[in-house]
Order: sequence, then structure tokens, then C-alpha cells
Amino acid sequence: MRTRVLFAAVGILLASRGSADAERLVASVSNYRVLITSSFNGIELVLFGSVERDGTSVPRRSGYDIVVTVTGPRETEVTRRKERVAGIWVNVEQRTFVDVPSYLAVLSTKPIDTIAGPEVARRLRLGLADTLLPQQIGPDLADVVRDDPFRTAFLRLKTRRGLYMEQTAVTFLTPTLYRTTISLPAEVPIGDYDVDVKLFADNTMIARTQEAFEVTKVGFEQFVAGAARDYGLLYGLATAMMALMTGWIASIVFRRD
Repeated sequence: MRTRVLFAAVGILLASRGSADAERLVASVSNYRVLITSSFNGIELVLFGSVERDGTSVPRRSGYDIVVTVTGPRETEVTRRKERVAGIWVNVEQRTFVDVPSYLAVLSTKPIDTIAGPEVARRLRLGLADTLLPQQIGPDLADVVRDDPFRTAFLRLKTRRGLYMEQTAVTFLTPTLYRTTISLPAEVPIGDYDVDVKLFADNTMIARTQEAFEVTKVGFEQFVAGAARDYGLLYGLATAMMALMTGWIASIVFRRD
């Protein structure tokens, strides 16, 4: 009797495991290394992939949905609030956003709220509204409510610069083959970028995969960036000397006798 129960339990476990692994998500990026030169004015990468199904897969009533989250290197930024005082605009308050993505793109087949419920979206951090953006508020470091004015302003400024976006830009070319475009603006930060691809069906995440690519400077831009990073003092002195020399030469060339 115990043996029969044991075999039945093993069978149920294997069946449930096979069902959980019924779909497998595959993804690839068209370019894994983006090179920034003096003529760089932005680029679009293509992310494409497929949903691989095995013999145990069952038809999904609502089909598949994809949510792609592209996250750039982390950084700390300051958002300031200005007010007009005596006719002059001055900074009256500021907040520091600590260890937040320098670039964030959320691309999906449909609006996030139609793919997953509020609790699932919050738990998986789907979309800009549920992205963690911790602020330094006095001695405390924490995320704040969605309608916080500094958070709203931070998202608005990032979106205006093309560094943050949320778009319904994933397309299924066939029932299992999908593609989307990752837009990188001219001022995209250098560093490593993570691509997180989630597969949903019936408002539930059923598979997940990750990719990555790198944005790096080459040529003279790489030399200048490396010098500014590794030899800050010398770089600053050299820049000041070049500015003085340029002004002196200009004064001689355009001097009126």
C-alpha cells in the first residue's frame, strides 16, 4: 500500500513539473555590443524570440503575452524643485534617488494592467508605476507612493529624455514567434544592460528568460571618458589649460589693431 502511494505521489510530482515546464521562452538581441563614436545619435536594437512548447502543453485560452524590461546601469541622481523668489527661480527642495536605473524600458504586447493583476504587477515590478525608485529622505532610504511629486517629476524628466519608456511594442509574428525594438537615445549611458523577458498566459507568468548587452565608447570618446574617470585631477587641469589656450589664441586671431 505504501509503495503504491509513493508511486502515485511521484507520478503527480512529475506531472506537475512537466506542466510547469510546458513552455520555454527563448530570446536573442540583434547586437550584444553597442559602440558609441563621435557620430553616434542613437540606435535601435531588435529583440526577437519564440515560445517553445512540448508535448504536454495545453492550448492557452487567451494566447500569450510578453513583457520585456530593459534595465541600464544603476546610478544616483538628484531631482530639484524650483520656486520663484523675488523674481528669480531658485532651488528650494531636492530629493536624491539612490541606485536607480539610468535607463529603463518596459515593452509589452498589451498594457500592463491587462496582462497581470495589480498584486502580480507589484510583486514582479512590471511597468514604471511599480518600479522601485528609492529616495534618500533625511536619514531614511525608501520608495514612496506613486503620486509623490518628486517621483512623478523624476519619471517625467527621464521619459522626456528618452531614457525611461513604457510602450506596447511587442508583436507576435506567429502564435509563438515575437519581436520588439529597443530604442537607445543619443545620450544613452555606457555600461551593461539587462534584458528580462517574461511570458504570461491567463494573467499568470509561466516562463522567464534573460539576456544582456553592453554599451561602450570607442576611439577618442573612450580615451576622454577613461581619462576623466581614472585621472580626474589631471583631466580637469588639462581641460582648464585648453580653455585658456583657446581663449588666448582667439584673442590674437581676432585682435583689432
